[in-house]
Amino acid sequence: MKQKYTLEEIPRIAKEIIESIDCKVILFNGEMGVGKTTLIKELVKQLGVKDIANSPTFSLVNEYISESNQIIYHFDFYRINSVEEAMDIGIEDYFYNDAWCFIEWGEKVENLLPLKTVNVNILANGDNERTIEIN
Repeated sequence: MKQKYTLEEIPRIAKEIIESIDCKVILFNGEMGVGKTTLIKELVKQLGVKDIANSPTFSLVNEYISESNQIIYHFDFYRINSVEEAMDIGIEDYFYNDAWCFIEWGEKVENLLPLKTVNVNILANGDNERTIEIN
């Protein structure tokens, strides 16, 4: 799937992602400020979480529970300095428990990621328009 969208269309894009993928470990790729966290916040909301999702930039991971008791993890590895830091938080336990895992800056822990993941690439086109490609 590859398409353009605006900020107002994020709820539609999030719904399409949830309905079209067959994997719960999703890597969000794109430059700083492209809207990865904004999209993840909408995904968390559409999965039935009542809490407001926030970026886990300093905590590395935030955990949410949906109304249907689904577990959702949001990772932000931007500030991670080594693979060992990820190992210290028990990253493998998160990835292999059938929970939703939304991962920003996954390239920093590339060797620890499951073989089966979905890549969501976001590119800023200007004027609040983005291009998203899912593979």
